[in-house]
Amino acid sequence: MPDRRQLHLGAFMRPVSIHTAWWRYPGSVPDANFNFKQIARLAQKLEAGKFDAFFMADHLALLNMPMNALMRSATTTSFDPLTLLPALAAVTERLGLIATASTTFNDPYHVARKFASLDHISNGRSGWNLVTTSNPDAALNFGLDEHMEHGERYERGREFYDVVTGLWDSWADDAFIRDVENNVYFDPARMHVLDHKGEHFRVRGPLNVARPIQGWPVIVQAGASDAGRQVAAEIAEMVFAAGGPIEAARAYYADIKARAQAAGRNPDHVKILPGALVVVGDTVEEARKKRALLDSLVHPDSGIGSLSIALGVDASKFDLDGPLPEDIPETNQSKSGRQRIIDRAKRENLTVRQLAQIAGGYGGNAFTGTPQSIADEMEEWLETRAADGFNVMFPYVPGGLDEFVDRVVPELQRRGLFRTEYEGTTLRDHLDLPRPRNRFFPED
Repeated sequence: MPDRRQLHLGAFMRPVSIHTAWWRYPGSVPDANFNFKQIARLAQKLEAGKFDAFFMADHLALLNMPMNALMRSATTTSFDPLTLLPALAAVTERLGLIATASTTFNDPYHVARKFASLDHISNGRSGWNLVTTSNPDAALNFGLDEHMEHGERYERGREFYDVVTGLWDSWADDAFIRDVENNVYFDPARMHVLDHKGEHFRVRGPLNVARPIQGWPVIVQAGASDAGRQVAAEIAEMVFAAGGPIEAARAYYADIKARAQAAGRNPDHVKILPGALVVVGDTVEEARKKRALLDSLVHPDSGIGSLSIALGVDASKFDLDGPLPEDIPETNQSKSGRQRIIDRAKRENLTVRQLAQIAGGYGGNAFTGTPQSIADEMEEWLETRAADGFNVMFPYVPGGLDEFVDRVVPELQRRGLFRTEYEGTTLRDHLDLPRPRNRFFPED
């Protein structure tokens, strides 16, 4: 078979599914959020399917929605990713392990140390999903009375990245000589003190963990606003792209790749993986019925609460059977997520009630069909430069994940669109990404 582009597949786990009704679906495991044995079994299944990575979302507060909506949602509570993923590293061998960590409510030294540790524990399989945290309630858990402004969050995030990656470069790869005879554990000439003094941070360094096996863990980013796109083009190695029509995805793909090239980067070193909820059936009609059943399990309170979060305003005050109001005020929420909801409402002429149903389930890309039809769609996205792969979301667990691995993955492999075996051991190997040079010891 001739060489051709192949898909990259991440499994986006929040902590097991993004759909707010996943835990109610027949055959699902309602306690999977806090059931380590179940999560470990899911990770091992993904590894058997040769997935690039297990990608863990995170929240630093309960979702800011009314209690009658919050009480129905399983997507806002989970283990801490940087506690869970080292445990998963011990029960897997090749699967990448991507954790979300906020640049708004963390310190760079802590993040650098935890991810360097995860990279060593996993033998080079870690990735950092760099987020700026849009939930205003998170601020209340970290000693702040109000949320940091959108622009300031991005400025802080950019400096945070510079500090973290600088700390990862604290040590040359050969710094730890461990010369027992001469009683020298490391070579001081192969250690760099960062001594960063910036607008947001003062960090001396060096990091007290050896340089990560991958040099740096893989950098993942998900911003879709103009500021987010620019950050992605400058630093991201995997971009978790937003959902939308394939035409919009192609435009986004071309924009990010062009920005990366303009920033002096190789565009091939920026992998763009949109999220995609995948529902598999023996027929397209059966898959649609599964999706309809799943969506029917979303309680109206949950839908309105989710829509309110997306818009940054209380949607319960709108006319549920009317169109989305034109004059929704801007807030300090995620700007790109808010705009996607507004654009979809106009494009599909949806009522507020219909939007709430979508928001309470999953309103992004969804592939609903047979293994063959799903593979057809994924192939089109890959071949027409709308994506380099997908961050797959499962409608329920374990069944939805098992169906994808057991039925869709073999079809992708049969077409030569996905690996049949891992060719390397690190997450960078899986994603065809180079190992970053050490800025302080460039010969490494």
